[in-house]
Amino acid sequence: MGVTFLFVILIDFSEREVTIISMVSRQEKKGKVFVGLSGGVDSSVSAALLKRTGYDVVGVFIKAWVPDWLPCSWKDDRLDAMRVCAKLNIPFVTLNLEKEYKKEVVDYMIAEYRAGRTPNPDVMCNKRIKFGAFFDWAVKNGADFVATGHYSRIESERNETQNDNVKVKNGEKIYKLKISSDKEKDQSYFLWTLNQETLSRTIFPVGNMEKAEVRRLARKFGLPTADKKDSQGLCFIGKVDVKEFLERYIKPKRGDVLNERGEVIGFHDGAWFLTLGERHGFTVTKKGTSDRPLFVVGKDVKTNTVTVSPKSPEGALPIAKGEVMIKNIHWISDLGVKHLASEVGSPSRLGNKIFARVRYRQPLQLCQLGENRNIRGKLPFQSAPSPFSVRVTFDEPQVVAAGQSVVLYQDDECLGGGIAI
Repeated sequence: MGVTFLFVILIDFSEREVTIISMVSRQEKKGKVFVGLSGGVDSSVSAALLKRTGYDVVGVFIKAWVPDWLPCSWKDDRLDAMRVCAKLNIPFVTLNLEKEYKKEVVDYMIAEYRAGRTPNPDVMCNKRIKFGAFFDWAVKNGADFVATGHYSRIESERNETQNDNVKVKNGEKIYKLKISSDKEKDQSYFLWTLNQETLSRTIFPVGNMEKAEVRRLARKFGLPTADKKDSQGLCFIGKVDVKEFLERYIKPKRGDVLNERGEVIGFHDGAWFLTLGERHGFTVTKKGTSDRPLFVVGKDVKTNTVTVSPKSPEGALPIAKGEVMIKNIHWISDLGVKHLASEVGSPSRLGNKIFARVRYRQPLQLCQLGENRNIRGKLPFQSAPSPFSVRVTFDEPQVVAAGQSVVLYQDDECLGGGIAI
């Protein structure tokens, strides 16, 4: 894109906004980009920025599975996405991924809860749908890149490491997933399953922006979604109570609520509907000597019992633990964790600090990684998903439920993660 063209499109923008738009324009190779349009402001601004900086943009609305008992909101979202494409004068396509979403996200979530675990459907949606089925379809249909409205950043650098065990060869680019400029909106926690292939062909145009800046740009671009409220709730499905959703597929069954001594003090509608650390979702009929709030500290889906306890005077739950084992390990880059293989079992403070996040928007927790060899004595430090497990030891005890994503960071880089066992 020429300098004159950039000047023309940026003349009405502030210095900060010019910087943001210029950052989107820095991609070495312009080409065709398929933008996943949700009908919200973030993906709308993403499409507008890419169009303004010289990309050949195609807007794609992903039609996901939605239960017939929920209010029909996807049609309104699709209409908003169409209006954005009309405003930007770009092609609009609807991609039907209902079967894929039902199988890979909804059925997975229900099965995990039924087994007593606490899954994260947004992580699976990104892995299997947005950067799985949608990504593959886009590339197959001529896309050089895909883009979404995620709040995260992608940076690249040349690999200068000569190592036969590293898949990215010397001189090739290595891509890193970084925390968003807007720390409150950062979505890297949900993106830890991305790999080098997807990152090399993905653009997050709003990753360097604050939410307020996205809104302002949407108004300056004249986008019809500029003042649309942010979506909440389950990925694609929207704002719905998880328990209400699960009750449609897992039959409620009354069970006992126990105190730490094993005494029955109340009842609940099903242990699979509750997760560790939860304060609501059960009824206490027998009050103790203390009126302190009670939290779920244990559950058994086989006996359908839930154990509750108050917090300690220091504010901690008795189930907070100093370490957790994680499985299904995925590293975004071999190079991003190459130093960990040599430091495994030693305090990660000796090098760059390693942090973990066990739930969305949780402050990063200082930790170290422990060695856990399999029968062949191999270490689980590789970018491909592996059957190995890693021990994560926290500086401060954490409440972690089986099935939760434990995502690892170094400085502002998301290294990857795993699933709590």
